[in-house]
Amino acid sequence: MAKTENINIRIEPELKKEAEETLNYLGLTMAEAIKLFLKQVTLTESIPFKIEKPKYNKETIEAMKEAKDIMKNPNNYKAFNTVEELMEDLNKDNE
Repeated sequence: MAKTENINIRIEPELKKEAEETLNYLGLTMAEAIKLFLKQVTLTESIPFKIEKPKYNKETIEAMKEAKDIMKNPNNYKAFNTVEELMEDLNKDNE
């Protein structure tokens, strides 16, 4: 077996969790994904993907985070079965 070395990194817990969920779905461990990334770096002598600034503004990014939270914690938010129910609830706030 080839000699190995350790790499220690610090990363935000939520990013780690989301990445692990995606990698697990793809059938990879975090270590395997990092090894694939590093192998591609050495083969291409570059970062093996396009790096660019997100095209979303801060408001859009916050809305996407809120949408993810709604999906994870639906009981923390109001839900409506019809537009009429929604409008009724909105009108209560204006009374």
